[in-house]
Amino acid sequence: MPLSPSGDLPTHDLLIDGQRVPPGSGEYSTDINPATEAPIARVAQGNAADVDRAVQAARAALKVWNGMRAAERGRILYRFADLLEAHAEELVQLESQDAGKPLAGVRRQDVPAAIDTVRYYAGWCDKINGQVIPARNDALTYTVREPVGVVAAIVPWNFPLMIGMWKIAPALACGCTLVVKPAEITPLSALRVAELALEAGVPPGVFNIVTGKGSVVGNALVAHPGVDKVTFTGSPGVGRGIMQGAAANFKRVTLELGGKSANVIFADADLDAATRAAASGIFFNAGQVCSAGSRILAQRQVYDEVVERMAERARAIRVGDPAEPGTTMGPVVSAAQMKTVLDYVEIGKKEGASAVTGGARIGERGFYVAPTVFANVEHEMRISQEEIFGPVASVIPFDDEADAVRIANGTAFSLAAGVWSADIARVHKVAGELRAGTVWINTYGYTDVRLPWGGSGDSGLGREHGDAAIENFTEPKAIWLSLR
Repeated sequence: MPLSPSGDLPTHDLLIDGQRVPPGSGEYSTDINPATEAPIARVAQGNAADVDRAVQAARAALKVWNGMRAAERGRILYRFADLLEAHAEELVQLESQDAGKPLAGVRRQDVPAAIDTVRYYAGWCDKINGQVIPARNDALTYTVREPVGVVAAIVPWNFPLMIGMWKIAPALACGCTLVVKPAEITPLSALRVAELALEAGVPPGVFNIVTGKGSVVGNALVAHPGVDKVTFTGSPGVGRGIMQGAAANFKRVTLELGGKSANVIFADADLDAATRAAASGIFFNAGQVCSAGSRILAQRQVYDEVVERMAERARAIRVGDPAEPGTTMGPVVSAAQMKTVLDYVEIGKKEGASAVTGGARIGERGFYVAPTVFANVEHEMRISQEEIFGPVASVIPFDDEADAVRIANGTAFSLAAGVWSADIARVHKVAGELRAGTVWINTYGYTDVRLPWGGSGDSGLGREHGDAAIENFTEPKAIWLSLR
């Protein structure tokens, strides 16, 4: 539904069993544009009873969706991708206004990546195979892969459409049904996408949306005995709670959590390319990226130059209205997130780090934070150890390869890392020693649905993307047929 430029706010109900339905509580929240702080929509606040209705609808639809020929599921998903493409600009506008993202970035990354994900997994539908395994001469023994069942997909607010599709597309391809809980503050693209899925031919009940608070809707999904699998992207604290809740009835869980990624720049690196990519790696999406290169490790010989180059790049970023063509960074997503980021800036200063540039709110309307670069950061400081999830870079010196690896690996996170050097032997060696699910060499930040994505420790559990997602949403079954 397009946003109304004036007058009454559009109202978004839940989507359960193919129908828009009001929440059982009768309660609605007001969705806010982070760039203007203006209300843009009223969104249903679901509760546990709504979750139960959605789970029951998903469980009833499981037989229909999984009973369909795999090739037909694939054709439906291809139509779904075509509809996403046909409505791409509408989705761009929704995502930008809901999450405060610059239009250019959403057009370049978020929407194309979501469409690519759907098309990639549409191609998987009729290629999810088992194996014939000759265990005995007197039996035919083979395996099949079956859908895990009803999936609860809990989606974050930093990339609502793109990360949402990382969960939705493979689950549908595997024959699962879904109850999706978008982030409370960025629900609009998920609701529209679910409508387009219905239009593409996804049967009612296969793809349900329950909006509302994580503490209500999310907890109800995790606790519901009719949910077989929970896939979550968000903070480590919430991820721990999901694991604890899922343990009660042994739900399968995939968690993509936080990061404090190190971008390691050696003295022989191309400093122009390295600092350009490092700036993009921390300031893209206002730093609200789980793999943001928030720790920039610079070898001492070039430390001062890296600090100055990073500060220059930060100052050159055009922060402003996401709808303006020249804007390269918009606001953070909410007043609460802005406060968190600015609190960390003060923590860094009190710890003895120097804010070379930035470190303050921009303007009085909208949740804008100036791109910030800290120098004189020590590895043990909180701004070096804790995820800020905002446009704040910490530049940390190191002496040699061993020191760089020690610092890079010295946090609770292990999602991603970058290495910059002209020495090909060095970058391969260091990449092998870094504790990270993805390591970029002489580049930073790229992802592709064909490659596994995830980390360990406070960065999560399991992998998304590629064939790893097929593992996530299927269960292997062994079958014995006696030949006696």
